[in-house]
Amino acid sequence: MSFLLSIFKPIAYISLPVILARTAISSSPMGLYYFRRGLYLGCMTAVATFGIVVAATMSATGYRYDVNWVIARTFYALAGTVLNIKVEVEGEEHLLTKPAVLLSNHQSMLDILFVGRLMPKKTSIMAKKSLQYTPLGPFMIMSGAVFIDRGNNARAVRSLEAAGQLMKNRKISLWMYPEGTRHMSKEPELLPFKKGAFHLALQSGIPIVPIITENYWRIYQEGFFGTGVVKIRVLPPIPTEGLTANDVPELAERVRDQMLDALRDISVKVEPASAEEPRDLPPPTTSSDPALFSSPSNTKEEGTFSPHDVNPEQVLEARTSSVMSIASSDSNHREQRSEPSENGTETEEDEGMILVGRPT
Repeated sequence: MSFLLSIFKPIAYISLPVILARTAISSSPMGLYYFRRGLYLGCMTAVATFGIVVAATMSATGYRYDVNWVIARTFYALAGTVLNIKVEVEGEEHLLTKPAVLLSNHQSMLDILFVGRLMPKKTSIMAKKSLQYTPLGPFMIMSGAVFIDRGNNARAVRSLEAAGQLMKNRKISLWMYPEGTRHMSKEPELLPFKKGAFHLALQSGIPIVPIITENYWRIYQEGFFGTGVVKIRVLPPIPTEGLTANDVPELAERVRDQMLDALRDISVKVEPASAEEPRDLPPPTTSSDPALFSSPSNTKEEGTFSPHDVNPEQVLEARTSSVMSIASSDSNHREQRSEPSENGTETEEDEGMILVGRPT
């Protein structure tokens, strides 16, 4: 009996704080969000640490381009199990197309989990330069990753040109995010595509394989981190042979349309957001409604405002003009942020974004 107590007593001492902490966290939605986010980043750090040993060993034995496949599958197995998030893939056979430019939509840092599920063997990646200073950095360097300086346009273009040459020489594929940055919304949407990936595909004369991850807003968003199944659809290859640089805009638009249609098809349907008037303003009313402009009392204190002092038509005109001005300003702001770059680079910071991968 004393032997059993010596075993279970330490376990009880360790388990009790964990159970109490989990109970407390579960009672707070925001606490649960940060707890699960911490688990995700913890899994990433653990696998990256493990990846240093794997990368060093496999690079020394001639399996350098299998490093990312091992790390990716390990991360998906660990993080997917811990967070209870599963992936269903449709059209996975199209990933065997090689070489190819693999284009995927980009929603959040959770995309790394889905890359882990899909990345084929003999794969390397191209990523923004800042990622080499994250937990992912060491094994990315030893696995032959090429880093892009997204803050320097000329260097980014040269990196893409070098990637194209590598594709021709070794017949490898590239995984890219044509939106250029992360984008999450309640409704399934895509940002305008940047053109770098399409110029690269045309220069190399290789097909494009679109990969669409459903809108997982219901599982992950700011302040919420849930569980569930995420659907991914891989579309058939789109040939680029015979096309020229003049065909890039039309090709980019066609690929985006196909991906957007697939995104909306596999995503959970949501009701489109309806425009609502500001809550602190009542709906516009004409002067035919006497109740709005009538005073509850015939007395008026000095320095107070009385509805009788205002022309109802002037109020309605001013209110309408204000709303239209705000809408116009917001529309101009969105257009400025959504303007694509012809060379496929992005200068804004985007933590956790893997730009390009190279499957066999």
